Amino acid sequence: MITETGSAAALCIIGAVIATLLKRYCREQAVFASIAVCVIVVLAVITSIVPIAEKMELLFEQTQLDTSYLKALWKAVGICYMTGLAADVCRDSGEQALASVAELWGRVSLLLLSLPMIEELLRLMTGVLE
Repeated sequence: MITETGSAAALCIIGAVIATLLKRYCREQAVFASIAVCVIVVLAVITSIVPIAEKMELLFEQTQLDTSYLKALWKAVGICYMTGLAADVCRDSGEQALASVAELWGRVSLLLLSLPMIEELLRLMTGVLE
């Protein structure tokens, strides 16, 4: 895991240097270089998530919790990372307003995703109180 982390860090540093050099000549190409490095690292992260996902599924099976909670958890993680990545790219492009809107969309998406669980929690609480 340390080797992969070092490789990802080195790739990000090299990408940052290339993007900084490209900013002098063509700002658009610098943004695309940053996006390319981000995509490569995200693809590597996705392949690393497989063992984590398997372990999480095993834990959920042992606790006999509804698997819809695990699905919601993974969706929430995906929303957080996609929103953060989009906002960071927008900020790097100098688009602060777009970054804020991307973050707002992510927050609203998480709220919508959590509504069924909140409803279930409230139903459980009212059942206990009665």
